[in-house]
Amino acid sequence: MAKQVVPEPARRRRRPTRQGTVLSETLIVRTALRVLHEHGSTGLTARRLGTALGADPSTLYRYFAGMDDLTRAIGEELMGRALDSWSATGEWRADLRALGLAIHSSYLAHPHAAALTASRVTGRPREIAVDETILGILRSAGFPDKAAVRVYHAFIDLSLAFAALDAGALALTHEARAADEEMWTSTYARLPAESYPHIAATARLLAARMPHSAYPVVLDTLLDGAAAQLAAARCTVSAERAAGDRSGRTQ
Repeated sequence: MAKQVVPEPARRRRRPTRQGTVLSETLIVRTALRVLHEHGSTGLTARRLGTALGADPSTLYRYFAGMDDLTRAIGEELMGRALDSWSATGEWRADLRALGLAIHSSYLAHPHAAALTASRVTGRPREIAVDETILGILRSAGFPDKAAVRVYHAFIDLSLAFAALDAGALALTHEARAADEEMWTSTYARLPAESYPHIAATARLLAARMPHSAYPVVLDTLLDGAAAQLAAARCTVSAERAAGDRSGRTQ
């Protein structure tokens, strides 16, 4: 006989843990973020998380299908925090820029979690809300659907790619990160101009610039291109309407 399926709410623990707390998805995800901060992306295990929660590790599977499901929930949490910190102004370019920076900032606040989740698609409600918001901004601005999807794709992938890249640097030890940054002055700035004239000419600027994220600059470049596409689309629509009006008057 097939086993009776127990509804999800009924599987969840209502008794307090050894630490006197009642488990929930939210509590587990927030504790997982703390474990990631303390132990890195390879240190998140059911056993370690259970210890941090004061619960048997098997209890986690009442809330999540497995550690991969928990990973998706962590990614959703970072996306949700970005959306919570953002507010719309009604100006599409400013709104997209602010949301992109909020996503980047949310992931960088938890670099080990970012490394674990930036490449994942969670399909969970708060991530879906972010995607709906981005597409809504673009479509409301007048982007045709095909163009809106193209810009959305570039925008979200750019934001998450830089989140993963910059989080990777933040996840390094302080000593390793400092050594990488010092390379611009200890090595690049000392390269001979005869062999490396372009690096030598820009060495001071490189040393000042390279320790910082390029995300805001690249994001502005993407939005500039999107604005140009929108302006061209509006011109095309205006020209087609004018042509239609002329055609109607001549009939």
